[in-house]
Amino acid sequence: MENTQGLNGERRQDRRYEIGLELRWKLIRRRRVIDSGVGKTVDLSSGGIMFETGRDLPAGLNVELSIQWPVRLHNVAPLQLIVSGRIVRSGSGWAAIRTVQHEFRTMASAENRPTLAGLRAPAVFQMGSSSRAIEYSKTH
Repeated sequence: MENTQGLNGERRQDRRYEIGLELRWKLIRRRRVIDSGVGKTVDLSSGGIMFETGRDLPAGLNVELSIQWPVRLHNVAPLQLIVSGRIVRSGSGWAAIRTVQHEFRTMASAENRPTLAGLRAPAVFQMGSSSRAIEYSKTH
């Protein structure tokens, strides 16, 4: 018997993880931010993210998400996952994007600056098939 899962059921190739993480979104048209807001991820994968928007967003536009990552770098520095993508579907208070680019960034805060001052080597994180380096410089 032939597998019809792709025809009638789940067609996504990437495994999706149901996790609710706080985020900020920016709606972008012609390299300009035309709207922004806060929300929460519904599920995510290496290929896309569904998130709560708080209002309707038009499909086809570009969006940038700044997601608060639940794990700290070296158990000290808060991280953000920055994702750029295009809205492929949307509904009442939610949107789904196809991920185009992603990278982890540290979030600057007064509490972690002294601890990070001793870190000099870049840390490399990998998600999906691409990796990005995060470099630290000594702060005063």
